Amino acid sequence: MSELLSIELNGKSTGVEPELPVSSVMGRRVYIETYGCQMNVSDTELMMGVLKRAGYQNASSPDLADVIVLNTCAIRDHAEERIIGRLSQLSEIKQKRPDVIMGVSGCMAKHVSDTLMAQAPYVDLVVGPDSYRRLPELIAEASDDSAMDVRLDRDEGYLGLDPLRQDGTNAWITIMRGCDKFCTFCIVPYVRGRERSVSALEIVRQAQVAAQEGFQEVTLLGQTVNSYTDGTYDFADLLSMIVDVDGIRRVRFTSPHPSDFSDALIDVMAANDEICRFVHLPVQSGSDLVLAAMKRTYTVDEYMALVEKLRNAMPGLCLSTDVIAGFPGETEADFEATLALMREVRYDSAFMFKYSERKGTVAFRELPDTVSEEEKSRRLEAIILLQNTVSGEINQAYIGRVESVLVHGDARKGEGKAIGRTDGFKTVVFPRDGAANNTFVDVEITETTLRTLTGRIVR
Repeated sequence: MSELLSIELNGKSTGVEPELPVSSVMGRRVYIETYGCQMNVSDTELMMGVLKRAGYQNASSPDLADVIVLNTCAIRDHAEERIIGRLSQLSEIKQKRPDVIMGVSGCMAKHVSDTLMAQAPYVDLVVGPDSYRRLPELIAEASDDSAMDVRLDRDEGYLGLDPLRQDGTNAWITIMRGCDKFCTFCIVPYVRGRERSVSALEIVRQAQVAAQEGFQEVTLLGQTVNSYTDGTYDFADLLSMIVDVDGIRRVRFTSPHPSDFSDALIDVMAANDEICRFVHLPVQSGSDLVLAAMKRTYTVDEYMALVEKLRNAMPGLCLSTDVIAGFPGETEADFEATLALMREVRYDSAFMFKYSERKGTVAFRELPDTVSEEEKSRRLEAIILLQNTVSGEINQAYIGRVESVLVHGDARKGEGKAIGRTDGFKTVVFPRDGAANNTFVDVEITETTLRTLTGRIVR
């Protein structure tokens, strides 16, 4: 995902954090823009907590900020191009106010640290994913000269640093950092480091803090979240602990890896209604040859057996996935196999991309890009058309059903309408009819589109 998520400090207090120097920064204003996945959103909230503790205040826009930070994604080249363009726009602020500190954090900061300041000389600060604890210190350094810290630290789990979450319904909790899978198309292990898990007791504490702050839903985050282990507890154990936290009514997680779905994990999910009946299960391709080239560590038969296990254990389970079109070496037969798998699984939704070379990955170094851009586009269009058809058919079957919906806020379109999500992660729009945010309501579904259900509250 490369959707822009603008997040600001909101003045909300959090749990106990280590003491940080505040005397020189009291009243300085910070603005953070977040790009990319949920992990980046969680990291922004972590940085917000660190900065709030150090005495920084919220800036409602970059024009009002003393420090501007873009928290970035490095999954695709397009994301980096977008960041460079945005930095160029923001440089106009620095031209007017030279004392403004401009920074880049996150995956892109690590990936292009050698060239970023040359490309964007108005950038003062570059902070990698394992250096957020030092952010106030690095900002202080950048006040006099440029500052950079992109070192990966296998021991950094940000213990004791509570995030500063936004008002809302869902609390992101990062339970592990880094990745050991090394899929050939993926840059994540190189920009976020090797896999390490946060103590289960610390994660439970964070969930308890979130519940005390009023959050009724938590989402556990990790690059391969179900490979979690802190040496004592595995992911199945952790889920069993989280569902027992008072005040938490829904538990989600993303993104799991198909190879790490144990029978024990499926049993825990099936036994606890608090664990949402939605799984994002990336497949990437329906061809064993392509999966092997991607180093995905499962076959199509193994993946399909897992889907069957999940659906047998949890009837009505909603599934989403990731699909890549035109991976190096993908033949027409491989592509058709992907379409066949999608027809058989019938995903509720999917993130669909055409392959693009990513500098630093194994695929970039070792696998020639054999599929033309025109052919990639054709295959992607066919994948999207198929998924749209299936999504429409699945959603149409919801008409007449009553779904429990957690109210998120006002709908973008339609005065007096609210928006929320079902247990199966379906977006629902309905007349608010007095329903407060962060409450559960029963909604009868009356209309559907590819991506949205529409209905009315049933009392």
